[in-house]
Amino acid sequence: MERRYSDYTVEELRDEIGRLKEKVQKAEQMGNISEYAIYERKIHMALAYTMNPGDFKPNEVYEIHGDPGQKFKIDYLNGVFAWGNRINLTGDKLEDQEALPISLLNKKVRES
Repeated sequence: MERRYSDYTVEELRDEIGRLKEKVQKAEQMGNISEYAIYERKIHMALAYTMNPGDFKPNEVYEIHGDPGQKFKIDYLNGVFAWGNRINLTGDKLEDQEALPISLLNKKVRES
C-alpha cells in the first residue's frame, strides 16, 4: 500500500524529494517529457507538505512558479492546497476556480 505524503515525516519528504529529483534528471536526459512533468508535479506535492499553509492568505495574489505572467488569487486554503483563480497577463481573473499546491505559489504580488 502506497503512503500519502501527508503521512510522511519532514525527513521522509526530503528523502522522497531527493529521489524524485534524480528521476527528473533521468527523464530529462532521456527526453521523456511526460515522465519529467509527472515527477515535477510529485516534487511540488511533496514540497507542499514541508511548507506552512499559514504563510499563505486568502485574498492575496501570488506569482505561480514556472508560469511567468500568471498570478493566482487565493480564495481559501484546504490543507496544503490553495483554492482560487488565475489572473492572466491583462489582469483578468479566469472564471474556473482551481486548487494549486502551495509550493507552486511564489512571493505575493501587489494587486493593481
